[in-house]
Amino acid sequence: MYKFTVSTDSTCDLYHDYVVKNDVKFVSLTFTLEKDGVLKQCLDNFTEYGQYVDFYNALRDGWMPKTSKLNYESHYNHFLKLAQEGAEDVLHFTISSGLATTWEIAEQAAKDVKKDYPKFNVLVLDPLTATVGQGALVYLAVDCRNAGKTMQETYDFIMSLRLHIQHFVVADDLQFLKRGGRISAAAAAVGGMLRVKPIISFDFEGKLGVIDKVMGTKKAISYIKQKLEKEGPDPDYNYVFIVHTDNEPVANELADYVRQRFGIEPHVSIMGPVIGSHVGPGAFTLGYLSKSERNKF
Repeated sequence: MYKFTVSTDSTCDLYHDYVVKNDVKFVSLTFTLEKDGVLKQCLDNFTEYGQYVDFYNALRDGWMPKTSKLNYESHYNHFLKLAQEGAEDVLHFTISSGLATTWEIAEQAAKDVKKDYPKFNVLVLDPLTATVGQGALVYLAVDCRNAGKTMQETYDFIMSLRLHIQHFVVADDLQFLKRGGRISAAAAAVGGMLRVKPIISFDFEGKLGVIDKVMGTKKAISYIKQKLEKEGPDPDYNYVFIVHTDNEPVANELADYVRQRFGIEPHVSIMGPVIGSHVGPGAFTLGYLSKSERNKF
């Protein structure tokens, strides 16, 4: 029997099969799609690969996505259900506090559930990352849980690793980043004409920022490879993740490179709609655990 429960919101972008197989408690965030005055309310709970592809095809077809933070009631009901099922120690992962206030909402909801269930204890972990960076930390927490570690031991371990996750995010269409406020309208217009690809990463506060710019996808791939050559994955973990927004060719190219250069089988997946809404279709990301901390910018 496990000593604690692993819980996460859907911005971890772990596949449904993994979540079910490894008994990870899961909260789905919401998003909307709008086109020509038609509004669709959606839930980030995809269970099949084709659903992800359909989402990115909808964006290509002109549907505009919008995300919103998970509300208090949804958090409260999630934790209440766990408490009613007999859970006592719960390690819960949210999206980075640098991107949303979900961490604060989750912590308040957990405190309120505890009023009626005194033995119910939740540690809300701010990963300072999102999508499969967050998923990587959930993955490691599951390993700790399975090895018999306590919630506090696992929390302390994961907290020590947060800033060692390196990220390289490359968007294909800068208009999605413009709508999200990550770059200016002028920069998006010029970048689109010049085929500029901003290299995006997470900073020490878990916020996204542009760390460099290159011309075209091939140079973006070369940039990522050069960074890996300078300092590759920490051999103590050998953990590399690649995620894309319906761009399998680039994801496969990067995966082949990681296998051949480092002898590591990377975790390759397609990004969920909440984070995917902000980078748009055709994007790709490579991340890994390194010995050094991520760069400040």
